[in-house]
Amino acid sequence: MSEIPGIYRHVVLFKFKASIPEGRVVAIESAFRDFCAQLPFVKGFEWGRNSSPEGLDQGFTHCFIVTFGSPADRDRYLPHPLHQAFCRDYLDPALDKVCVVDFQAND
Repeated sequence: MSEIPGIYRHVVLFKFKASIPEGRVVAIESAFRDFCAQLPFVKGFEWGRNSSPEGLDQGFTHCFIVTFGSPADRDRYLPHPLHQAFCRDYLDPALDKVCVVDFQAND
């Protein structure tokens, strides 16, 4: 197995507080996509809501995958003002739990 050059993934799982209305969740989905589209070092963005029938989700309902060209690009993303504002304004008040896994993609 070898690394796939230029592919570094930032995977984020969200479990929202039970009190967060659906409209706010939809706004968060849009805001995440919109701010990532403004960052030139983000190579890709994909997301979806959990649909697994296995029952192993531990309450996580959303998965977001942000693709970078390198760990250095991820390191630019984390402290970026747009990312920090998104976390502060949207996520901090809405999330019960979050799980993050970053990795260099392999074939």
